[in-house]
Amino acid sequence: MANSPQAKKRANQNEKRFAINKARRSRIRTFLRKVEEAIASGDKEAATAALRAAQPEIMRGVTKGVYHKNTASRKVSRLAARVKAIA
Repeated sequence: MANSPQAKKRANQNEKRFAINKARRSRIRTFLRKVEEAIASGDKEAATAALRAAQPEIMRGVTKGVYHKNTASRKVSRLAARVKAIA
């Protein structure tokens, strides 16, 4: 347990940051799930729209430190390839 005042403050900051990051990750996953569902349904229009909405959200996760740059790029790239492959 934190004993010094600065350690207590640090623990509080960590809890707040964890909650914010958790919410952000959850929001990104929701966008990803919408793209996945659109791909599964075979609707190219909906999948493209969902991907367009998801891309900035994923990249925002990078700037906020939730995801690594390459991880986000890989996710976007693979989703784009799957959307493009819809007949």
